[in-house]
Amino acid sequence: MVDKSEKFRWLVRLGFAARGIVYTLLGYIFLTSSGGESGDGGAKSVFSWIQEVPGGSIVLYLCALGLFGYALYRLASPAIDIENYGGDAKGWGHRIGHLCSGIAHIALAFSAYQFASGNEHSTESDTTRQAVGGILSMDFGSVILGIVGIGFFIAAFAQGKKAWTGSFMNRISASAPSFTKALGHAGYAARTAVFAVIGWSLVNAAWISSSSEVKTLGGAVNSLRDDGIWFTLVAIGLLLFGIFSLVLARYRIVPDVESLR
Repeated sequence: MVDKSEKFRWLVRLGFAARGIVYTLLGYIFLTSSGGESGDGGAKSVFSWIQEVPGGSIVLYLCALGLFGYALYRLASPAIDIENYGGDAKGWGHRIGHLCSGIAHIALAFSAYQFASGNEHSTESDTTRQAVGGILSMDFGSVILGIVGIGFFIAAFAQGKKAWTGSFMNRISASAPSFTKALGHAGYAARTAVFAVIGWSLVNAAWISSSSEVKTLGGAVNSLRDDGIWFTLVAIGLLLFGIFSLVLARYRIVPDVESLR
């Protein structure tokens, strides 16, 4: 009989696979489409593409489940320190970054579920705009939004550090393919740029210009479109990060939740 910890590990692995599908298609769509053809080039474009293939709805439901499982995995970091980063400033930096990642992947999971169930009327940008408006209408809403933005800056720094040092290999099985490290370097470098753009848009909307637009994943990449080579490099990096995530679905070392009790 499969215990709860084993079920959790399988859910997390499904999450890495779902993340891999999203990022691989995201990079592919950016590289093969113009801005006008692909909308904002974000989750809506990816899920629309999946919806058109045979069995697309089933794939979307699996993506929704996997992305939700991955979100739980990331949210377990600030909650119970699932990967033992510790309670010092450095450890909490990692854990806050994982918190932001968890929130972002919950939104992705919900979007995938909407497409799978045939309720994809609102775009990723519309949903984000509504969520930001709701936060800003709350007491201390601008503080909350600004803190989330800082969290994305912290996450961007963490991604950049991984891209530079290759420390991500410490949590990957030694039996992983030899090209895994190269994929990780490129993928984390691309995510550094994307997370920094998203973080700046959040801080700008919270504390500088309330009328500014918060960037989604697709919007962040699209904002680089006029920069030519940088846009192309980020798009390639995201595609490679998707392939990297698919490798992680098999070779990532997932902690045993039961041992943390």
